[in-house]
Amino acid sequence: MKTETFEEKLDHSKELLEKLMNPEITLEESVKLYEEGLKNIKEAGKLIEEAKTKITVIEQANQNVGEDT
Repeated sequence: MKTETFEEKLDHSKELLEKLMNPEITLEESVKLYEEGLKNIKEAGKLIEEAKTKITVIEQANQNVGEDT
């Protein structure tokens, strides 16, 4: 199974929101979409946190290189 990128998760969340706004969907469908949306948002948040960690590591490595010269 292919892991979605942050951008793909964002697009998927927008699609879910559009479906949720449809007044003709059932309550059961609404709950399922809501649950899927929350899971999607949580996963996107995790990707953001991972990116922040990588950026911090890169910045620290660059600072250490600058100190050595």
